[in-house]
Formats: sequence, C-alpha cells, structure tokens
Amino acid sequence: MSDKTSAHVPVVKLNDGREIPQIAFGTWKIPEDVCTLQVTQAVELGFSHIDTAQAYRNEAEVGKAIRGFGLHRDDFWVTTKWSGLDGKGPRQSCLESLDKLGLKQIDLYLIHSPRLANENIPGVWEEFESLKKDGLVKSIGVSNFSIADLKVLLYSAKIKPVVNQILFHPYVWEKTRPLVEFMEEHDIKAEAYSALYPLTSQTGGPVDKPVDKIAHKRNLKPEQVLLAWVIAHAGIPITTSSRPDRITSYLSVPHIHLSKSEVESIDEAGKKFHLKHALKEAVRQKGPTVAFASLVVAGWLAADAFGLI
Repeated sequence: MSDKTSAHVPVVKLNDGREIPQIAFGTWKIPEDVCTLQVTQAVELGFSHIDTAQAYRNEAEVGKAIRGFGLHRDDFWVTTKWSGLDGKGPRQSCLESLDKLGLKQIDLYLIHSPRLANENIPGVWEEFESLKKDGLVKSIGVSNFSIADLKVLLYSAKIKPVVNQILFHPYVWEKTRPLVEFMEEHDIKAEAYSALYPLTSQTGGPVDKPVDKIAHKRNLKPEQVLLAWVIAHAGIPITTSSRPDRITSYLSVPHIHLSKSEVESIDEAGKKFHLKHALKEAVRQKGPTVAFASLVVAGWLAADAFGLI
C-alpha cells in the first residue's frame, strides 16, 4: 500500500511481506443495485480495503465503484473469493473475477470454504499457488478453514496462506481461540466476519453489559468496542454499513486500544451465551424458519452439532 493509504488506516504485515489494511469494508448481503453506491461512499470516507466474493454476485459493482473513484492501484486493496459457482474451478473463476472487477491482479484471493476442495485441499491449493506464480493474484489465503483443514494444506503447501477468514465474535471466541492460536503459530492472520453479531442479531445477550460499559466510559459506540475487541485479538475485522456516520466511526477503530481487563471482560461474557438464547432471540426477530437459516449461517447450529458450543 502507498503512504497515502497507510496514513489513514494502519496496515498489518502478512507472511508474504505484503501489507493489508487493518479493517475492511465488506459487501456480503449488499444488493447489486446499491452496491456501487455503498462501496463508493465507503471509499470516499476512507476505506481502502474492499472484501467481496464470487458468491456475492457483486464483483462487477465493486469494480465499477473503484474505477469511478479514480484511485491509484496502490491505494486500494481488493479481496475476493473462489466460491465454486456453476462448477467453475479456481482459474476460470479468477479470470472472470478479474474481468468483473476490472483489475489485472487481485490483491488477495481466498478459497471460500474447504468444502469446495472435495477432500482435495492440496490439489486446490496447488492451483491457487499457480495463480500467484502466474501473477493473476498477489496473495492467497483461505476462509472457514479449521485446524484440521489447515494442517492438510500446510503439509504439502509451497506457499502458506496469508489469512484465514473466519467467523469471529465474542460468543464463539472460546472455541475459536485454539484455531486463532494455531494460525498465529504459522503466521496466518485472522480476518474476522460477523464481528458485530452480538449487536445485530443477539441484542440483550451477556456481552452487551461489558461492551456498553466500555463504550460509555470511553465515549465510543458499542460497535466500535466490538471491532476493537477483534483487533485486540489480532484479527482484521470486516464490517459494513450504508450510514456515513457509522462508516466513519469504523475507520477510527484501529486507533482504539482496549485494555487487557476490558478485553477479558468481553471474553468472559461471551462464554455465558448458549444456543438456546441464540435460538430464542432469532425466532423473536425473524420467525422459526428464517431463524434456523440465520443460525446456520452464523455458525451456531453447525457448531452445536459438532459439540462446539
């Protein structure tokens, strides 16, 4: 990244020597018809790191926003993911993503899920390594990989993944911690999605109390506290909003440093949350059918099924 970009948002050094902005604007769930407008707004306000994916079906809109803003290539970072849509492999998908984004190189290209590898993680990762060697992508990584998945990948990898993008919020931290520690041992950064889940989907949960207390004491917004908590655990948060005031507040998060006791108070509160509370709140907000689907997406039902909650 250039000095111009890094002056606004701090960067994190990856294991391949490149530097990634410490917070990202995510485009998951942003409809196509407003995606260009929302990404343009985020960039105008200071975001330089945009996260999208083949499965989000909005790469073309992201590309339009970037081109429309006229940024120098060194002043923005684009992450996208191979999601296996329409049965297309990594190389074909990568080429199509480049075309939609209007780029010659993707900054960071991820395997969206280990399931896409069909039990051949080494083979798929070799394809990703070839994309990097051929100059189509600058850095490569993974998403939603477990410790077991990473061990399989690392056993034969010639190039280590620079990140693993994972579900990351206080209510799953106790079980996510071993994965993050394993990643730290191998110098793989954690990108964090759904960090604001306690505020957006589980209001009234035990994490609210310490987060609100810290927010009041420091004159911060609760969402700033949660994103700062992610950074305190060495995560790179991915967040989003259509509201300019929230976007601006998110950009200040890398400069917020929580104390050890503040981080621990949120950690401890996160341990007190259980699936029954999540289901009750989801049903109240969305109804039984949508609630079940949302909990699967959020990782709760899958985690509980394997005894992780």
